[in-house]
Amino acid sequence: MKKDVLGLAVNILLVFAVQPFALAQTGTPPPEKQATPHQVKGLWYKNSIIYNVDIDSFKDSDGDGVGDFKGLAQQLDYLQMLGVDVLWLAPFQPSPEQDNGYDVSDYYGINPRLGTPGDFEDFMHQAHMRGMRVVTDLVLNHTSIQHPWFQQARQSSRSRYRDWYVWSEERPESWNRGMVFPGVQEATWTYDEEAGAYYSHRFYKFQPDLNYSNPEVQKEAERIIGYWLRQGVDGFRLDAVPFIIEDPRSDPDDPIHYFEMISRFRRFLQWRKGDAILLGEANVLPEENERYFGDEGNGIHMMFNFYVNQHVFYSLATEDLQPLKKALVDTRDIPATAQWGNFLRNHDELDLGRLTEEQRNKVYQAFGPQENMQLYERGIRRRLAPMLRNRKQLELAYSLMFALPGTPVIRYGDEIAMGEDLSLPEREAVRTPMQWSDEKNAGFSTADKELDTPVIDEGKYAYARVNVEAQLRDPNSFLNWTANIIEARKLCPEIGWGDWKILEAGSPDVLVMQYDWQGSHLVMVHNFSDKPQQVTFTSEVTAKDTLENLLQKETRRPGKSGFHKIKLEGYGYRWYRVGELLNLKDIR
Repeated sequence: MKKDVLGLAVNILLVFAVQPFALAQTGTPPPEKQATPHQVKGLWYKNSIIYNVDIDSFKDSDGDGVGDFKGLAQQLDYLQMLGVDVLWLAPFQPSPEQDNGYDVSDYYGINPRLGTPGDFEDFMHQAHMRGMRVVTDLVLNHTSIQHPWFQQARQSSRSRYRDWYVWSEERPESWNRGMVFPGVQEATWTYDEEAGAYYSHRFYKFQPDLNYSNPEVQKEAERIIGYWLRQGVDGFRLDAVPFIIEDPRSDPDDPIHYFEMISRFRRFLQWRKGDAILLGEANVLPEENERYFGDEGNGIHMMFNFYVNQHVFYSLATEDLQPLKKALVDTRDIPATAQWGNFLRNHDELDLGRLTEEQRNKVYQAFGPQENMQLYERGIRRRLAPMLRNRKQLELAYSLMFALPGTPVIRYGDEIAMGEDLSLPEREAVRTPMQWSDEKNAGFSTADKELDTPVIDEGKYAYARVNVEAQLRDPNSFLNWTANIIEARKLCPEIGWGDWKILEAGSPDVLVMQYDWQGSHLVMVHNFSDKPQQVTFTSEVTAKDTLENLLQKETRRPGKSGFHKIKLEGYGYRWYRVGELLNLKDIR
């Protein structure tokens, strides 16, 4: 009898203990306590501004020529002024730096070039004091060839770590297929003399693949996640998710994926920290999205929308909006607690692999016509500002990105329209130091020696012309324009939370989207043409109410037929709230 009572008591306690965890997983309150979405703190990622930083290229605090955590902490007030909510940090663990830190040699340390564990802790404290969250890159699919695990694995077939990697006694038939970096890579299986066997590496040969069919490797990945959660991070950007969950011995052109691993990582993550997130890098087709997002509460919280990104650039290059509209519709249906991350450029090449060859060639012609601007037989290795035709098209592109369904993600330096250095190899072209001022080394570093990655000091995008200090003083600068549109975006939670639809625009060159959420409505209008356009649209919501411009002083009233008629300049854009401008109700 006592045992039964004790068991009942334990079960009751477990029910109450698990309820908060279930809320954190699903983001859905119990029916009797239905909260509005913005009240669920676990879904903070649905409406944030994310800023991507390469720590070694952002700010050098000690004059050694390398950016560091102290330098990043010094610039947090600048990022707060800009309106940043979340910092996404590139890898900062110890690394031989053969691939910008994505070749990790110790998952539990801080690269001494970037600072000490104390510097990291102080940075985290300073970021959290300003209300900023921190998401870090987590590179789980491979290690550096110099990682102690691999060094021990290659020494003996009886090593504990041998099965932590993927080996073959004979060279597999697929040894030169499935390369992530075609044109640069030569193989995906390489013979190791010391091991006397071939090892798998979907990426460079100095990045051997970890073997996730081994339960010990899965458990170690959880330890890594748990460790950094204890250091205060708020989530992880999972690098190359499809390759983590892929069976490396399957056909590289049609690989087998073990999606239950994503669910396992999510369960562990949220057991340790209920509102932490996984932001996945998975450049997949729309029909595969559901398997990565999973059902409510068991997949990746966020994914970058590579599919829409590629079609955005096609539309910017050609003014043909139909593929973009289809891409938006094709990626619409995701779980209510999931979210897309929208971006224009990131730390890699602009990947155009999901476009048709004809579409890709048109983007090349418009934005990367020279051979040295292209990379990996699929992409463009340029920064955004030099790619686009002028400031007006640059504003249009960013206005669109902030207005697309999801959460906006900005690459450091793009807020001041930085350029690229095509003399640098591969993706290093878009990883040059941040341009803070017109002083030595762009204000990035006081070092007297030559920097590992040089600043841009020639041409239209030289730091003497393009820098933060000058743009802060110029009310018409791109930096101030970006800060203003971020502020406007924060008045538009409908974009992160609401339903949306595409309205007929009366012009094939203009995209008109309407957002609806809790009785509030937005209409976002973007002209992809460099020519003026007459736009005519209506909906049940807009037919009877005014449109209040969020970006400039303007009120528009519908005509007698219920249509709104708007004349847009070339590359023009408008953000409208339907009804009273300040009638935000309880949506903030």
